[in-house]
Amino acid sequence: MRQSWTVKLLNQSVEKELNRLDANMKAKFVHVCDLLETYGPQEVGLPHIKHLTGNLWEIRLVSKSGAARAIYVTLSERTIMVVHLFLKKTQKTPKQALSLAMKRIKGYT
Repeated sequence: MRQSWTVKLLNQSVEKELNRLDANMKAKFVHVCDLLETYGPQEVGLPHIKHLTGNLWEIRLVSKSGAARAIYVTLSERTIMVVHLFLKKTQKTPKQALSLAMKRIKGYT
């Protein structure tokens, strides 16, 4: 039997970032989180998730309104912790987004 995972938002800052997304983008976020909780991060790949660097991964969200990313880490207790959400305006993930995500996960990994 497959063990389920849990997706959590790190804090209220991440919750505010999520609430800034439009309804379609939020629905896509919920869909990918459902996939991650059901199948685990090892079974969900492109186009939904992609490895960034070190222990950082991203949930890739695309809609008619644009693109957004949710950066997360996996924790040992089968938990996926979303540490930063942002609208994507460039091809590459901005260094500031990676820096903020790294700062937020200190003490969690």
